[in-house]
Amino acid sequence: MQTLGIVEDTLFVPMLGRIYASEHCPQILYDKKALELKNKLPSDLIALNKQNQYTLLASASRSANMDRFIRSFLERRPNGVIVQLGCGLETTYYRCDNGRTRWYAVDLPHVIEYRRTLLPESERECYISGDAFVIDWIKKVRNDVPDAPILVTAGGLFHYFEENKVISLLRMIRQSGNMEVVFDTVNKKGMAMMQKKYMKQVGHGDAQMFFYVDAARELAAKIGDDVKVIAEESYYRYIPKNGLKLSTKVSMAVSDRFKMVKMIQLKL
Repeated sequence: MQTLGIVEDTLFVPMLGRIYASEHCPQILYDKKALELKNKLPSDLIALNKQNQYTLLASASRSANMDRFIRSFLERRPNGVIVQLGCGLETTYYRCDNGRTRWYAVDLPHVIEYRRTLLPESERECYISGDAFVIDWIKKVRNDVPDAPILVTAGGLFHYFEENKVISLLRMIRQSGNMEVVFDTVNKKGMAMMQKKYMKQVGHGDAQMFFYVDAARELAAKIGDDVKVIAEESYYRYIPKNGLKLSTKVSMAVSDRFKMVKMIQLKL
């Protein structure tokens, strides 16, 4: 447990969002596994949580959006493989597994170590300790599944890295054959808003953000000529708004109106 202090600033934010949604807004996301883990989290985590409904549901909405893209991919590619970069304590496997998919979860060693204490690997899961921006995880996955179609997810990850580093990663993935990637991102206006308000609200106000996407087609062109944009969607487009506080609905509407946060899926 001594490594917990290294990761606690960010590791629990998405988990708290999924717990909140499951208890109060299950129309957005219901996560049985997150609820099971609630009492295993640090005892003061819930009590000290100062997030508001909007920031909690922003995290839950990311998971709900990712679930939708993963399920769609597995409908198209029932023998496909899922790789989650920066997996943290995400519980996607328990919500989206189709009974045959192989799942890989990549994160830094101390995160994977803590993850295993709460979420031990299942039969078709493989945890990979390492840097998401280094080719080792791709070699491991492609060694296991040389020809399988792969969907790589990167939830809440790219914001904190320079554009050239993100593009280098996407080019690296592109060279590995039959790969799609889905991630959440902000535009330039959304990045300024997130740094000013959202990150402070979730207790991570010192985090620096660098990566943003104003147009997915422009990003695709930087990665390679044959990269295709499968989807570029406003973040809250498919999130049910019924029963939410007015302030939350307004924040979601403003975000979508100015495309401040969005989901992007690319065929690499």
